Amino acid sequence: MKKKWMAMGLAAAMTVAGVAALAGCTPADDEITVGFIALHDDNSTYDKNFLDAIREACANKGIDDDHLIIYTNVPEENDCYDKAVDLAGRCDVVFADSFGHEPFILAAAKEFPEVQFCHATGTMAHTEGVANHHNAFAHIYEGRYLAGVAAGMKLVEMHEAGELEAANYDADGNIKIGYVGAYPYAEVVSGYTSFFLGAQSVVEEETDISVSMEVTYTSSWFDEAAERESANNLMSRGAALISQHADSMGAPSACEVKDVPNVSYNGSTANACPNTYIISSRINWVPYFEYMIDCVMNGEEIAADWTGTLANGAVALTEVGAAAAEGTAEKIEEVKAQLMAGTLHVFDCSKFTVNGEHITEYMADVDTDEGYEKDTQVIENGVFMESKYRSAPYFDLRIDGITELNAD
Repeated sequence: MKKKWMAMGLAAAMTVAGVAALAGCTPADDEITVGFIALHDDNSTYDKNFLDAIREACANKGIDDDHLIIYTNVPEENDCYDKAVDLAGRCDVVFADSFGHEPFILAAAKEFPEVQFCHATGTMAHTEGVANHHNAFAHIYEGRYLAGVAAGMKLVEMHEAGELEAANYDADGNIKIGYVGAYPYAEVVSGYTSFFLGAQSVVEEETDISVSMEVTYTSSWFDEAAERESANNLMSRGAALISQHADSMGAPSACEVKDVPNVSYNGSTANACPNTYIISSRINWVPYFEYMIDCVMNGEEIAADWTGTLANGAVALTEVGAAAAEGTAEKIEEVKAQLMAGTLHVFDCSKFTVNGEHITEYMADVDTDEGYEKDTQVIENGVFMESKYRSAPYFDLRIDGITELNAD
């Protein structure tokens, strides 16, 4: 491998990070260096999930502190390209963690073909065909569905115990829940829809009613004030439970103040919100990072489009919180087994409608282009095949039972 140089007087935005190599775990001859670009820092639950994983993976692979270089708070702008170019001079592999980083990572990959560039939530690797540019994501919609199952268990418990008020039911008598989203992108839509379907499955199985859900967008991946305000707005509208696809503690902390159950994302909020935390789903990035590092160490090709699953440990749930309903852990294991066996599909089109109709065919925008043209038939045997044709989500159907309050 090529020689590296390390400049320790780096910009304040960058930290040199990592943990000591595990005893007896030493990489081959010339130790590789890993570069990492994060949209935010450890204050963001999203970025912390990545940062914890890259540190763990490097430790597992015997990569020491000086061979993991991390840039934090890198916006989805030209600064990302500058950081990628800087890292290309020091590193064997560079990873970026946010969707909007991709154009800049791709540009750097073309300029430095000897360096591997990997990127989360991206969509372009399978169409661009740049040999050293790679995308990765996971079937997190299955984790969201399981988190929804936990939410459904709590809703049934509250309904049967008479703990819900009239405002917590909609005009049709269904339990109202709320969801704080960042943007109306397919990744967010796929996540909140799978969460809703998981909650709905339990409530309809256990009661004679269903659920409805309102979604509000903050137009930011990380805005604690906006996320708190959104959660408060949803609760004022009667939401009996809140979940989120946003990266701060804004929504969970608002729920703790109001004593409203919460399903978080990317990490446990049990310590900060002990009275309301139910569970959290997340992508466990350690399996991918170890795979990525192994490929670089061994001179092997990294998959252009890698997808993590429940089976390989990339889709994960945190511990069940004290606020969860009795029997939640057991129910999750039951449903998880069905998902892994293929006897249950999250986006089974018989389980939802769009404008009152079951969907039998749908063209999704899988191959990214400037016009966002829908190009691929994604319904097979009555199932919307999410993340089959690329790792990043492309489910963007707006199903009945879910209302976007501010999609424009």
